Amino acid sequence: MKDSRTVADKGYILLVDDQPDNLRLLSALLSERGYEPRGVINGSMAIKAAKSSQPDLILLDILMPEMDGYETCEQLKSDEKTREIPVIFISAKDEAIDKVRAFGLGALDYITKPFHVDEVLARIENYLSLRKLQKQLKEQNILFQQEISIRQQAEQALQKANQELAQSNAELEQFAYVTSHDLQAPLATITTYAQLLEQLYENQSDTQANQYIQYIVNSCLRMQNLIEDLLDYSRLKPHQKRFSPIDCNSILATVYSNLESTISKNQATIVYHNLPTVIGDSSQLVQLFQNLLDNAIKYRREEPPRIEISVELRENEYLFAVKDNGIGIDPKYFERIFQIFQRLHTPEEYAGTGIGLAICQKIVELHGGRIWVESQLKEGTTFYFTINSASY
Repeated sequence: MKDSRTVADKGYILLVDDQPDNLRLLSALLSERGYEPRGVINGSMAIKAAKSSQPDLILLDILMPEMDGYETCEQLKSDEKTREIPVIFISAKDEAIDKVRAFGLGALDYITKPFHVDEVLARIENYLSLRKLQKQLKEQNILFQQEISIRQQAEQALQKANQELAQSNAELEQFAYVTSHDLQAPLATITTYAQLLEQLYENQSDTQANQYIQYIVNSCLRMQNLIEDLLDYSRLKPHQKRFSPIDCNSILATVYSNLESTISKNQATIVYHNLPTVIGDSSQLVQLFQNLLDNAIKYRREEPPRIEISVELRENEYLFAVKDNGIGIDPKYFERIFQIFQRLHTPEEYAGTGIGLAICQKIVELHGGRIWVESQLKEGTTFYFTINSASY
């Protein structure tokens, strides 16, 4: 019966009264107001009807034969299937003790006969509206709990994935470190014996043998450089301790000292003025600047290299620019140059391992910044990167 309710129906109301006239009157009044009433004449029928098709409200008379309204209400409230159904008593009994007993059994309200039609309808309207809101709130709460559960599951899955990724990265870094470290010993042996052979055949007439030996020595030296760069890359990890204020002028002084021979040999000029203090790791920043300056000198044109380092403050970070007058980079390779082992030139043209800029990118990202390049072929190159300021 409840399932056949139309959209216009405002609620299904079960009427319980042993007087057919009372049932007909209430049914007519409720039907006119858009409700769906159903009348039964005793408590047993009321309990059966409530279980088969749960009403939105029960109007229950007290004085009935066999099972009165109190016992009917008590049985409804003791059954899990019907205990939540609101019950309003309608009775000619007007004693306070009767009302107290009714409310004690879980009744929602108590209306005394004879009643005013408008008052009864107003109470019914109010209680059904309230019940509707309660149902909506309950449904929304269920949906909210489901959403919370889904989000928690997603967060747990993401946390698990991050843990697995961190573990995988740690294992990969450890593998790279161990592998690179273990390769150094046999490679050093090969290099040593190749150099001994080179010395042995130095004054011999077998130029082809000398050439082969030189190939071996050069290849071993390149492999040693590659392993050292790979070890440097694998050691770069998020800092376990807090970064500290670092004076970039002292960083550049260290870099200049490390590259003094290269700078002198290439007659390079490095220009910078009053560099700021940033938040970071000094050894990593030395490596960052040293890689960028070394590249600027290496990829030079015929004229002596000139490198300008400038910086400007942007909110809580500094934007650095390292500009050179070298051979430049084709813009189509801007993304590629920061990838590990990516080279734009052969080892015979320019020495290197293809890891230097990948190390620069990782250092900048570990410092919460970003790095990019602007360049044109034969017009020089400018590398930009950001680092947090000391006031951050």
